[in-house]
Amino acid sequence: MRLELLTIGTELLLGHTVDTNAAELGRALAAAGAEITRRTTVPDRPDAIRAAVAEALDRTGFVIATGGLGPTRDDMTKTVVAELVGKRLVLDEGLLAALEARFKQLGRPMPALNRTQAEVPEGATVLPNPRGTAPGLWVEDARGRVAVLLPGVPREMRGLLVEEVLPRLVARQGTDRRVVLSRTVRTTGIAESALAERVGPIEPEILPLTLAYLPSVDGVDLRVTAWGLELRDAEARLAAVVERLRAAAGEHAYGQDGADVAAVVLDALRTGRHRLGVAESCTGGMVAARVTNIPGASDSFIGGVVAYADVVKTAALKVPIETLEAHGAVSEETVRAMAEGAQRLFSADCTIAVTGIAGPGGGTPDKPVGTVWLAARVHTATHAVKRVFPGDRDEIRRRAAQAALDLLRRLLAES
Repeated sequence: MRLELLTIGTELLLGHTVDTNAAELGRALAAAGAEITRRTTVPDRPDAIRAAVAEALDRTGFVIATGGLGPTRDDMTKTVVAELVGKRLVLDEGLLAALEARFKQLGRPMPALNRTQAEVPEGATVLPNPRGTAPGLWVEDARGRVAVLLPGVPREMRGLLVEEVLPRLVARQGTDRRVVLSRTVRTTGIAESALAERVGPIEPEILPLTLAYLPSVDGVDLRVTAWGLELRDAEARLAAVVERLRAAAGEHAYGQDGADVAAVVLDALRTGRHRLGVAESCTGGMVAARVTNIPGASDSFIGGVVAYADVVKTAALKVPIETLEAHGAVSEETVRAMAEGAQRLFSADCTIAVTGIAGPGGGTPDKPVGTVWLAARVHTATHAVKRVFPGDRDEIRRRAAQAALDLLRRLLAES
């Protein structure tokens, strides 16, 4: 089943709002067996909406649009689509009563503007929206082409997609259901080109599946996709390819799909009955935040210290002043001392330490912006590495936090 996505909103084009709806729709629709052939974003202008919907219907005969269903003047999606398919808007008394009851429950009268949300294209299927005032609509024209209109509020869109749209799409495909299904191997600590050298020989052998490289500050994801296959066949093929990709990526692979390296580290800590403490300088608590974002982190995580100034490194972590004077705050000697100091401070057998230059200033020819020293310690074994990360201040700090967690993951695996 082929279809197009249309997200509507001037705020999306201006960058004031991140278009999360398109991403969620893409994942969910692919899993339901739909092939998304194009994704378009247009402003809240009637001519732009009309052209985008008309072109999508001409190409695939099926479009799912989000946004522009509210009660204000800039919400015009419903009106434009009704005109396009030659249907007049009619008042749905049941919808109106539900709207009035909703506002009454909230303890205030319904504004007159909201009455327009009870108007629907004649013959359209109303998709009830218990989370908001704008219902979804399933509109079919005389040629059997379909436009599905969903609210732009992510929570409302998500509910309608799961409860109303996906079941209809699956039923529409009948017994010969084919899926577009993806699996992801997550890697870190290896450049995209180096990973491609490892994985490249596999690519010609995985057809009809396809492989994509998705680099980010966390690492490079390998996404493999099955197109238009029966569900069991797709799952079996994907599982086999994922195993080959993980083997090729080797020590750089840390999980699949939505895996978080912090969660992987916590699992390893629990398995070994370890306790973790962290000492951070340039990352300013980002490592601790990554760990404590995972439910159940208290099983293993003891605490952390942000030793941003040298005086804190010496006072809290007992980094010798002589070490700082001789080697500087960003050095192997200092990061090792920070890891050992955190071990004493928290009585933890495992520690992570980070110190570096995140920029935009502070770099030198010997230690340019992006220079970071990382250390992981398990019992009496410490592994320290130097990295020079690209990017702006935020990217450098995020890369450093990811690399620090991965360093401990590898050390735990070795031990």
